[in-house]
Amino acid sequence: MKLLTKAIKERLPKLYETEKVPLGDKVLVCKFFTPDAGWTWYATEYNPDEKMFFGLTCGHCNEWGYFSLLELEQLRGKLGLPVERDFSFEPTLFKNLKDA
Repeated sequence: MKLLTKAIKERLPKLYETEKVPLGDKVLVCKFFTPDAGWTWYATEYNPDEKMFFGLTCGHCNEWGYFSLLELEQLRGKLGLPVERDFSFEPTLFKNLKDA
């Protein structure tokens, strides 16, 4: 499965473009998750040159930070399953996310 499509890349702001936007008003553009490890990543910004995202990571704890597309593509969960993109996820404001 391709984690990052051209359409998603076009919707993601460049890194630091939303730096002054309050956290609650940040748009979570796409969602990645491990089906067998309980981790989720929500991307809000992206640098295509470095293949680096900024967004919300939810796992042992929830935190905002940077994560790499290359690492997501290589990561495997407990059963060896790869990271997937949530096809049903619609971009949403962070303040509207119920499970974060």
